[in-house]
Amino acid sequence: MSQPAPRSCALPLPLPREDTQRLVLRCLRRMAAHGTRDAQAALWVFEAFGIHFRRPLVLLRAFVVEVAQVSARRISVAPCCAMRMTLDEARLIGVLAAATGNPAAAAHHLRLLTDGAEVSSPLSLAIAFNESLAAMGRPLVL
Repeated sequence: MSQPAPRSCALPLPLPREDTQRLVLRCLRRMAAHGTRDAQAALWVFEAFGIHFRRPLVLLRAFVVEVAQVSARRISVAPCCAMRMTLDEARLIGVLAAATGNPAAAAHHLRLLTDGAEVSSPLSLAIAFNESLAAMGRPLVL
């Protein structure tokens, strides 16, 4: 009889080191668990960006909705308090970070994440989201 895999296998990756990536990950987790209108996620974005918080918040919400709608598979998201992250979460952060500089790679990873779905709409939102962060001096970088 085989033994169950250690719990750390479910969350194989460490949290991002960069502050903006950690913020985005926390917001993605809250939106996945509590809906895109989650007040805590909105508060975190407001605290991070001040009065210019609306554009990145709306674009991140739209990205989450689009990815969920086009995905042909279940996307694995850890609880908000988890100290590590799933492969799917890493791929989402990577897509958002790469969308501006390398849209072909971001589209490839979106297709892997969504099981080959049409990804032009979520990719466009990822580009707009990262550009909105860059305009505030906090772009997502790989």
